[in-house]
Amino acid sequence: MKLFSLALFAALSATSFGKSYPVTGNTVNCRSGPGTSYAVKKSYKKGQNVSISCQTSGTSVSGNNIWDKTSDGCYVADHYVKTGVNGYVTTKCGGGSSGGSSSGSYCKKINTAGVNLVAQWEGFVASPKPDPIGLPTVGYGHLCQKKGCAEVKYRFPLSKTTAKQLLSDDLPKYTKCLASYLNNKVKLNDNQLAALTSWTFNVGCGNVKTSTLVKRLNKGESPNTVVGQELPKWRMAGGRVMQGLVNRRKAEIKLFKKASSKQAYPKCQ
Repeated sequence: MKLFSLALFAALSATSFGKSYPVTGNTVNCRSGPGTSYAVKKSYKKGQNVSISCQTSGTSVSGNNIWDKTSDGCYVADHYVKTGVNGYVTTKCGGGSSGGSSSGSYCKKINTAGVNLVAQWEGFVASPKPDPIGLPTVGYGHLCQKKGCAEVKYRFPLSKTTAKQLLSDDLPKYTKCLASYLNNKVKLNDNQLAALTSWTFNVGCGNVKTSTLVKRLNKGESPNTVVGQELPKWRMAGGRVMQGLVNRRKAEIKLFKKASSKQAYPKCQ
């Protein structure tokens, strides 16, 4: 009986306070939100244990887009926390979100115009090399998940054709996370879904999830109005306005507002 009570107490304690995991990076920043663009709230040293209250998706770091919310109330990239698994180890943050397509019948792949737009602004890289912020990429914006991008099934150096195929393999993941944040009040044609997928691919699923743009769309506001007002705000990198991002947002808005009779969300025609 005593052993049972101790076991029960231990289980309840683990459930109540969350399990602690060691930090693997030398100095790891804990931020106000799940992404590298959020403000740094505090830092953890290598070997320091952190307690994870919940996890969510955000800016991908070395192929891992999971961010851990710690007991300090800030977010740290899961890549730097030794949880022992390649995935979620606890509940997702904000599990009560009102977004999400109930039918799941949206278009899983975006149109050619959208693929070409992403390729244009990501730029072509034939063999793996660091991008402007030091993360290894290849093709049209593919972030390497393994050393030397070993997960890529196409031979290096990539041609523009195989790089476009790799991009087409990558994009559905971003369309899926975007769709999971939208409710069925939102109606999008194929150009609109493609433009928003380009934005999602650029800024990351976590930033899209918490964006005012998504919140306004879910409230039933006019998509053209919302996108025209909100997308231009996503022009910063490293605390500076980047002309490349300004131009990309303009291109995405132009595609978004291009008329099309083909419905893409919440149902695909």
